[in-house]
Amino acid sequence: MTSRVLYRYKEDILAQIAGHGVRPTPETPPEKVHEFVNDLYRYELRRLRDRLLRREIAKPDYYDLVVEIRRRYPALALKPWQWTC
Repeated sequence: MTSRVLYRYKEDILAQIAGHGVRPTPETPPEKVHEFVNDLYRYELRRLRDRLLRREIAKPDYYDLVVEIRRRYPALALKPWQWTC
């Protein structure tokens, strides 16, 4: 007999990550969800850096754009275990 662990995510966390298209089930471990959202964040930062290197954005604007991306991922400031009730 196997036992299932069910996770109850905080509503504000679910709302934040839903904006990135992430909708974990109660069976999804918060560590996996956190890792996935972090991968999305890093992907956006790499795309921004690539745009900087291709000179599609000016270097003085780069910092503000990085901060803008960071503000879209406030849930990452918390540890995975803090995402659940």
